[in-house]
Amino acid sequence: MAEWEHHVGLHAVLSEAQRIGALGRAPIVEVIRHSLAFAAVLPPDTKACVDLGTGAGVPGLVIAIARPEVRVTLVDRRAKRTDALFRSVRALGIENRTEIICAEVDDMVADSRWQAQFDAAVSRGFGPPGSTLEAASRLVRSGGLIVISEPPTGSPSRWTSVMLERADVVSWERRDAVAMFHVEHRHAGESP
Repeated sequence: MAEWEHHVGLHAVLSEAQRIGALGRAPIVEVIRHSLAFAAVLPPDTKACVDLGTGAGVPGLVIAIARPEVRVTLVDRRAKRTDALFRSVRALGIENRTEIICAEVDDMVADSRWQAQFDAAVSRGFGPPGSTLEAASRLVRSGGLIVISEPPTGSPSRWTSVMLERADVVSWERRDAVAMFHVEHRHAGESP
């Protein structure tokens, strides 16, 4: 996936996001490399992924480019950010495999139309760990995967057994810059 680190289109849209203040000051190649860690751990059978609090489209836009078989839904509550995302998606030519939603994640989680509709959920920096995990779990089907950005290697674990149980997570593991959580809803056949 290293070839995606220098993708001209991604560099252009993410540089523009930095220019308008929608993305931090890290070098774009590092932002893409970090996002590729999310794309790399998604199982091969992943067809639908939601990016919570996507902001400038990280990691969702990178996933959409690196994993064209995955339909990516980008969610952010700020209309300015989602407006910029529409322009980014058009510039990248990925309109047919992305959806952009301007909404509070809590509202989306409470809406039965979205519950358990995704194979995977990703989040780079949406909110507190427990809240992020619980929200993502409501949107991911049983048997699905949640991938969340982790602090630098060597940092203490921030995942408690209570958090995992509340989110219907049966197991988790850290893989470099991300943590992967395997979801099994306790009552199969019921809404999460």
